[in-house]
Amino acid sequence: MQTLRIRHRTEYRYNRPLSFGEHRLMFRPRDSHDLRHVSSELSLSPTAEVRWHHDVFSNSIAVAEFKEPSDHLVLESTVVVEHYGLEDTEFPIDIHAQRLPFTYSADEVGDLARTHERHYPDPEDRIVDWANRCLEQGNGETEKTLSAMTQIIREEFEYVTRNEEGTQAPDETLIKQQGTCRDFALLMIEAARTLGLAARFVTGYLYDPNKTETSGLRGAGATHAWTQVFLPGAGWIEYDPTNGIIGGTNLIRVAVTRDPSQAIVVRGTYFGMPEDFMDMQVSVTVEKINP
Repeated sequence: MQTLRIRHRTEYRYNRPLSFGEHRLMFRPRDSHDLRHVSSELSLSPTAEVRWHHDVFSNSIAVAEFKEPSDHLVLESTVVVEHYGLEDTEFPIDIHAQRLPFTYSADEVGDLARTHERHYPDPEDRIVDWANRCLEQGNGETEKTLSAMTQIIREEFEYVTRNEEGTQAPDETLIKQQGTCRDFALLMIEAARTLGLAARFVTGYLYDPNKTETSGLRGAGATHAWTQVFLPGAGWIEYDPTNGIIGGTNLIRVAVTRDPSQAIVVRGTYFGMPEDFMDMQVSVTVEKINP
């Protein structure tokens, strides 16, 4: 177990005072047996009234209503969690699910719903071909196939940062052989669904214990994204194709969704012209502290 402090600060600047619409914030980590929420503080400028609710996936959502105009908007979250990341990459998968393809039980299928349905077009079967390549590399074994997906993306795709909103379509990521952590997570989700697996999108933070450019971890210092796949007998297992991580080590989960479009960390509006917006700065630090 490690105790971690996460500071996430987002600042928007405008060239004149503006009024703001409602903002939807996705900052608070999900409590579970492997991640326990200890404390949290949300600081907003200008001041706002905040209410909390759970979305359809049971993620914690803060909704902020700002009462006064300003030429800047600052959203700062400080959270302390106890993290019990799984380091063992061998999982107790039910015998019938140890090789692909397999069928989820009737009870599981109803609850997994659309997480095992493909969501994106693949007119030239690029995703199908890539998924089958991983299946062949994994000898048809479920664990080895998912490991192959994770490692191939880590080793063969170029990690880039992108300021534009949204996520690349999976076939576009395959064509470009590059993308952000969100792009890589979505590619793996769609490839897993191609093979009949239930998969979902995870947004959260990455703890880099070395905090150096040579640590090999990509995506620290910002929000991070990865994949979960449901394996009978083992449950939802974490796969981070950006870094080749399996099992959740150093991954702090904030929200899980069916699609990346449902996992926007900050979503809101302002009343003004597009040219009123000047810039946005985001900083994220994740540090280990003494309990």
